Amino acid sequence: MIITQTIELDQNINAVWSFFDEIPQVAACIPGAVLTNKINDNHYDGGVVIKAGPVKLDFAGYVKVANRDDAKKVLTIDASGTDEKGRGSANALLTIALSQAPKGTKAAISLDLQISGAAAQFGRGLVSDVTAVLVNQTANSMKARLTAIAQGKDPNKVVGTAQEASGIAIALTSFRRAAARVFARFFLDRKSTRLNSSHL
Repeated sequence: MIITQTIELDQNINAVWSFFDEIPQVAACIPGAVLTNKINDNHYDGGVVIKAGPVKLDFAGYVKVANRDDAKKVLTIDASGTDEKGRGSANALLTIALSQAPKGTKAAISLDLQISGAAAQFGRGLVSDVTAVLVNQTANSMKARLTAIAQGKDPNKVVGTAQEASGIAIALTSFRRAAARVFARFFLDRKSTRLNSSHL
């Protein structure tokens, strides 16, 4: 399941690219992500906590750089973990591609999240909604941290970074998406009924 988002950043492309030189800075942008042990500069043990109402998943595993293309300014981060209560596992591939923008840098963010085992039984719709919220909060956190760095402030003190994925945000997203799916199905059914009637 892939969710994408593109954001505009005020900083020039080289300044933004240098921000992604260290995994801890990137991980700090992902809600609920925590790095616990440094294997090397591109590989860490860690975990992520995702909360959606009464549902709380706590994955422990690793995060590492799968690919870093300095020429094309594309970074791919691979993460994998297992829920500590044995309810399943998750694999995520986060790709960030930078390009020049008229007033700074454009960052195309893509998150491919795959959840298996008992955790996947929460439903594809919920997983999609969780992924969408994670991407949105990660993008906002990146913008906030980059702005703080440009202003000479400590990005670790920026409000809204390194928080768990908001259960309220996920609930609202789930409601909006569920409503959209219901209305889409309703109008498709009506259209299909009219077409069938016209052929009678």
